[in-house]
Amino acid sequence: MILWWGKKKAKDETTGETPLEPVADASPAEFEPASEGGPAAPDLTPPPAAPPPVVDGARKTGLFRRLTEGLRKSSSRLIDGLGAVLTRKKLDQETLDELEDLLVTSDMGAAVARRITKAIAADRFDKEVSDEEVRRALAVEIAEILRPREVLVDFSTGPRPRIVLFVGVNGSGKTTTIGKIAASLSGMGASVLLAAGDTFRAAAVEQLKVWAERAGAGFLSKPAGADAAGLAYEAVEMARRDDRDIVLIDTAGRLQNKTQLMDELSKIVRAIRKLDPAAPHDVFLVLDATVGQNALSQVEAFHHTAGVTGLVMTKLDGTAKGGVLVAIAEKHALPIHFVGVGEKAEDLHPFSADAFARALVGLKD
Repeated sequence: MILWWGKKKAKDETTGETPLEPVADASPAEFEPASEGGPAAPDLTPPPAAPPPVVDGARKTGLFRRLTEGLRKSSSRLIDGLGAVLTRKKLDQETLDELEDLLVTSDMGAAVARRITKAIAADRFDKEVSDEEVRRALAVEIAEILRPREVLVDFSTGPRPRIVLFVGVNGSGKTTTIGKIAASLSGMGASVLLAAGDTFRAAAVEQLKVWAERAGAGFLSKPAGADAAGLAYEAVEMARRDDRDIVLIDTAGRLQNKTQLMDELSKIVRAIRKLDPAAPHDVFLVLDATVGQNALSQVEAFHHTAGVTGLVMTKLDGTAKGGVLVAIAEKHALPIHFVGVGEKAEDLHPFSADAFARALVGLKD
């Protein structure tokens, strides 16, 4: 996984601060997520050695290749559907209607489906088209929707300590994502503190503790059932006292329709703001792609409650519902930072609109 984050360098003589500069690096292997039926023991396999940095062109090529492999289920569904739709040589109204239905069933949603088919028909209506031409046109229109949401995370700027809160429903992959990010940042020289705010799930606390030990990062936890808001408050205090660069705070998985749990999340945010009114500086909502259109309601609920600043979508390799990310981008003006297309560390990628769009429609280049 190539991430452009920061590495410590010499203190600025004017401010006395220790700024971060962007570098490329990789993170260790990830844990298997705990199942709903009970906690899973953490994977204690030592992380693999980080690969050397690669040039930008090679990075993009590798990203496209991995996305193509990871999105195979979603692209296969779309390609098979196009083969059934494009039985006539001309792009007539009946074909367009079938294409729109196909995009809706690919979890892109009605609004996206209408927008894309309208754009494709603008200069191709009643003209002869090939499967390849339609797929390339789809990729162009999908990328157009996604591109404004493509935002690379760079922790080299902003406040210090930088407070990052991770939220999401049960099983979305929050703890694993935090572990990867922590390992990457620590490997680049940042001083990181992990806070185990999922006080209801022992496996999540243990996972985070092992990640902290691997990364040489600080770690804070409380007994099972402890107040998560109090833990978050203490984590910020500790980060200031220990001169940390970044605090990554895990939270318990919660359903977006459970008012009490969402209120507890608001309490965590309020507790953090008692120490820093501008914090949390980042709130990452981790989404599980396998839930399909339900991810839209999750974004809306968590954005309202926790002030989500960016999205991470995981498990795209395990579903044919990858098109939901396009629906989210169309409806919600939130940055998409990372996508996960596999269980390995290198399968969490900085989001690329063009690469994602081409992989989703099954293009080879």
